[in-house]
Amino acid sequence: MPVTPRHLGRYRQIVEVLISHGFGAAIAQLGLERRLNLPIWLLRRKEPATTELSPAEHVRLALEELGATFVKLGQILSTRPDLLPPAYIVELSRLQDRVPPAPWEKIKARIEEELGEPVERLFTSIDPASIAAASLAQVHAATLPDGRTVVVKVQRPKIEQIINLDLDILYDLSRLAEERTPFGHDLVEIVEDFSVFLRAELDYRREGRNADRFRINFAKEPQLYIPQIHWDYTTNRVLVQERIDGIKIDDIAAIDAAGYNREKLALYSARLVIKEVLEDGFFHADPHPGNVLVLPGEVIGLVDFGTMGYLETSDRAHLIRLYITAVQMDVDGFIDQLVRMGVAQARAERTALRRDIRRLLIKYNGMPLKEVAIRELLEDVRPIIYSHNLRIPTDLWLLAKTLVMMEGVGKRLAPEFDIFEVSRPYVRTFVRRLWLPTEWGPEAMRHISSWGDLLSDLPGRTNRVLTQVERGEISLNLHITEVQQTVKRLDDIANRVILSLLLAAFIVALALLIPTLNLTWPWGLLTWIIIVGFVVMSVLALWLMWSIFRSGGSLGDES
Repeated sequence: MPVTPRHLGRYRQIVEVLISHGFGAAIAQLGLERRLNLPIWLLRRKEPATTELSPAEHVRLALEELGATFVKLGQILSTRPDLLPPAYIVELSRLQDRVPPAPWEKIKARIEEELGEPVERLFTSIDPASIAAASLAQVHAATLPDGRTVVVKVQRPKIEQIINLDLDILYDLSRLAEERTPFGHDLVEIVEDFSVFLRAELDYRREGRNADRFRINFAKEPQLYIPQIHWDYTTNRVLVQERIDGIKIDDIAAIDAAGYNREKLALYSARLVIKEVLEDGFFHADPHPGNVLVLPGEVIGLVDFGTMGYLETSDRAHLIRLYITAVQMDVDGFIDQLVRMGVAQARAERTALRRDIRRLLIKYNGMPLKEVAIRELLEDVRPIIYSHNLRIPTDLWLLAKTLVMMEGVGKRLAPEFDIFEVSRPYVRTFVRRLWLPTEWGPEAMRHISSWGDLLSDLPGRTNRVLTQVERGEISLNLHITEVQQTVKRLDDIANRVILSLLLAAFIVALALLIPTLNLTWPWGLLTWIIIVGFVVMSVLALWLMWSIFRSGGSLGDES
């Protein structure tokens, strides 16, 4: 797998950053020093001066230093507790995606290239100073010719080329890790999934469609506001949307100064999360305080729809059933539900998993829901996920992070806030809805259709199979271990059962005949026959009982 000149410079930069954070041994194990012609002394560099930092902290710092692609990779990995130990998950969750803004002239050129007109004709005014900057894009305030105020999200120049180059290198590194290390399994698949996610995030039309869909879902909710997308000014690399000004939802001092009711804001925020998860199955997966604003009238304003989560009806039903088994302390039912969800393998080692889940359920059993902290619960769950190799779908972990963020906001707004209490009517409604034909009907029809197809095809397929058997094109080989011994035992069992029935019948018959005998001496021929027959039957019965006793009670084995 040779390194192309196009990749060489970036490869060297990545390797040097990793070595500077103490990962020289990993570089050597991958054999990169030979592929990149690195000097041996570079791999033997001393550990960084900040030796008091943990390996997880070094990973986070290295990813931040390597830029946009690696920061995003770290953020995705922070949603995979099945792949990384808990300490790394916690540390990667702290990744910062803040970079200095790109020069205005380059941003201006990108806007004009995308929209096809000079900036001065597109906007009455646009602020050259960005109001927010991240590794993929930066945001500028502007005014449209009709006077409406907007924000312009612009993709950073050449970021696509950088990401494509980094993704090529990540593919190389993941393949090398799978070939040369015992812990490299599934890395190529992870990089492929990450590539799809990252390229989707670069498509701003998709983000605009997400916002429109969210607005439709909450059309009847007056306490939530979604800014309008100006599609005439939006492309894959430029997004123009209505500007909304408000107070960040975690700015408690400003909220109090404005006279807003914090309990109501906590309630509205909770209703937002519960509805989007339980009713819509389409939720905002990045509701950090900068994306949630408080508008006049105690309305919640939501922005930035680049990262969304999706839950099918079956996913939501599984989560409800999982919660029910937990409340009932049904450990085996809980594990069975994890298997149905695909989180645990059917052949998983259940003894250890059962022990750990039982300890977890006991810890929270009987605790009032308002005292259950989602963040603490996740901290307890992470080690179980990692140690038992449970596979948590990304959308479920995004949901968990969303709940943690919103719970934190709710607790700051109202310390007695209980998201579980707010969710109860929504849960009851959702459970009732599962029984409606509109929910299970389509799935049932799909199954009926599949059975119909099977029954329709069955005669033809059966005929083809029988024809192949008749022609000798299909041979059926059955192998039963110790088949002869098994048949012999079955034969012995059958013989003894038959003998037992005959003996019982003869003994009963003779017993019924004895009272009719003439026992005066000398006995007649019939009397002798009956008495001898009774004695013979009794001897045979005693022999059968002794045979069964000698074989340990089994009718089929006299060994």
